[in-house]
Amino acid sequence: MGETTGATSRLAEALRAQIVAGELAPGSRLSEEHVREAYGVSRSTLREAFQWLIRERLLVHELSRGVFVRQLSRDDIADLYEVRRVVECAALRHSKTLTPNGLRKLSAAIEEGQAAADECHWDAVAAASIKFHESLIDLVESDRLSSIMSGVLAEFRLAYAHMRDTQLFHAAFLKRHEEIAGALRAGATELAADLLEKYLNDAEDALLRSFGV
Repeated sequence: MGETTGATSRLAEALRAQIVAGELAPGSRLSEEHVREAYGVSRSTLREAFQWLIRERLLVHELSRGVFVRQLSRDDIADLYEVRRVVECAALRHSKTLTPNGLRKLSAAIEEGQAAADECHWDAVAAASIKFHESLIDLVESDRLSSIMSGVLAEFRLAYAHMRDTQLFHAAFLKRHEEIAGALRAGATELAADLLEKYLNDAEDALLRSFGV
């Protein structure tokens, strides 16, 4: 049972990582045969991993058609931003002691995003942005909170499919990562939380405009 659970967890994590990296786009069909061949897993392990990711709202099962990467609605995107505002901003306000390791992770995510932008690899910029926000949550040093928000941010990654111009979107918000990190390095957690809230509000407006509704 332990080996089966471990194999399921590893497969779910691998597929989740592909979604966060933009390698599995919303609406993509996941062929059982191809996934089993790629990862060398049993049919039962595959289906358990699919069910795991369906519960995380990353995949959907359509009767007689198969399993697909989920496509978000406008309401989904608005709700995800609301969750992020509530949790991420509160997380910064509760980050009383910022460890050097936590700040290093934050800086590494910023550097990764900037390096990807310099190479015009915008899917990689998007993945680095997710890491930046995960690093903000990790500053609280709560395994449960980090786990919850990792799932929320993985689901949020599906929203990027609705961007009309990924370069324009990410280039604008990439610069603001450093502003938030700079406030945190200075110990100004309230300012960092305020900057983050404005960032999330502006990002939601830009993304919903791109949604075309």
